[in-house]
Amino acid sequence: MAFFFIMISFPNAKINLGLNILSKREDGYHNISSCFYPVPWCDILEIIPSNHLKFTSSGINIPGDESNNLCIQAYHLLNRDFNIPKVHIHLHKIIPIGAGLGGGSSDCAFTLKMLNDMFCLNLSDDQLESYAGKLGSDCPFFIKNIPTLVSGTGNQFEHTKLSLTGNSIVLVYPKIHISTQQAYAGIVPNIPEQSISDILNLPISKWKSKLKNDFESSVIETHLDIVSIKEHLYDNDALYTSMSGSGSAVYGIFENKVAGNLLDHLSKKYVTWSHQL
Repeated sequence: MAFFFIMISFPNAKINLGLNILSKREDGYHNISSCFYPVPWCDILEIIPSNHLKFTSSGINIPGDESNNLCIQAYHLLNRDFNIPKVHIHLHKIIPIGAGLGGGSSDCAFTLKMLNDMFCLNLSDDQLESYAGKLGSDCPFFIKNIPTLVSGTGNQFEHTKLSLTGNSIVLVYPKIHISTQQAYAGIVPNIPEQSISDILNLPISKWKSKLKNDFESSVIETHLDIVSIKEHLYDNDALYTSMSGSGSAVYGIFENKVAGNLLDHLSKKYVTWSHQL
């Protein structure tokens, strides 16, 4: 009798609590400072044994050639070193694309973790982070998938005790795709007076005037919906709101459960998600 197994996981999104663009590097990338915080808005990833390597998807349409999807790239990366069996990878895409939520990076990191478990490769988290770093700057974060202070190009990690547990979050995607290249076009790197790690030690109610996402100043010039979403969240008692990553998703952190009428109002025009952390 032949035995086979199916693996399913739920790659989650992240938000940026602050994002400073510190300097441009000689290699063309930028040094940044941020705090990546995982949130449970998830895709669904399934991997099963197959006679042929295959990637399929459902849900939100994923642009580009399926053979170049990050999940397939993750497979090829491990296959080069371990000659693992072929698989069928199916991704049900729920996290908006081009929203600054790290969905694609999460998908490929979870693929690495699932293949590691599926074929008993016994790779450590540090080894998986090394593989993930070859696929994208944000990818290694999703291996441990815990709140993390980030520096370098997004690949240098420092543990933080920060917890938003007990607060509620609203994420709003205004259906605007902002490329990272577009977001960087209006950025002038600078060193802030106060570090993100210091600001995050303050009460959340103090973050509004201090915790900045440097991409906002360039992105909102052509995308005023981001401004109106933030204003609406603050008008409804958000402790703090910000655009995540290079946009265009905006989040609001609330002390109490989010009012249903707020979600109803936002959902009429935008993709909206809410959760108690």
